[in-house]
Amino acid sequence: MSDTASFTSGISGRYATALFELAREAGSIDAVEADLNALEAALAESDDLRALISSPIYSREQQAQAMRAVAAKMGLGDLVANTVSLMAAKRRLFALPQTIAGVKGLIAQERGEVTAEVKAAKALTEAQAAALAEALREAVGKDVVIKTTVDESLIGGLVVKLGSRMIDTSIRAKLSKLQNAMKEVG
Repeated sequence: MSDTASFTSGISGRYATALFELAREAGSIDAVEADLNALEAALAESDDLRALISSPIYSREQQAQAMRAVAAKMGLGDLVANTVSLMAAKRRLFALPQTIAGVKGLIAQERGEVTAEVKAAKALTEAQAAALAEALREAVGKDVVIKTTVDESLIGGLVVKLGSRMIDTSIRAKLSKLQNAMKEVG
């Protein structure tokens, strides 16, 4: 699969592969996934944490000390905490978001899952998300995990990205097509 090959070739891919292999050997894939989800949420919520991992003004020691404190405060398991500490010691924290995505991709591949990125005009109900996941599962033959974001500019409908495929059923896209068709006529 080309997606896996692309992220296992760089710095983040090496860390992701190593963390995944360690988690698999230890039988703690679910715990590592939970830790990574928590860390990903913390990165999304905290400007300071994003600045810490990406700014060159912090020394190795400052980054390592701060990340140890973050890991302890969040109660992260040893595998994730040690990986983050190693990344800080090697000045590789800038690759943390890609590493998290890489590990999650490897976990999904291990489980035979694919992720569908779905943009909707409003939040999907659980029933709608389940129906969409089932329809996509039938189309691709694998379990599908839905990652939904809300984009009110779509007006209505969905934009579904599944691997290299994209399906745009949004009203915004339909209006854009209509506008282009009217320009060609007049």
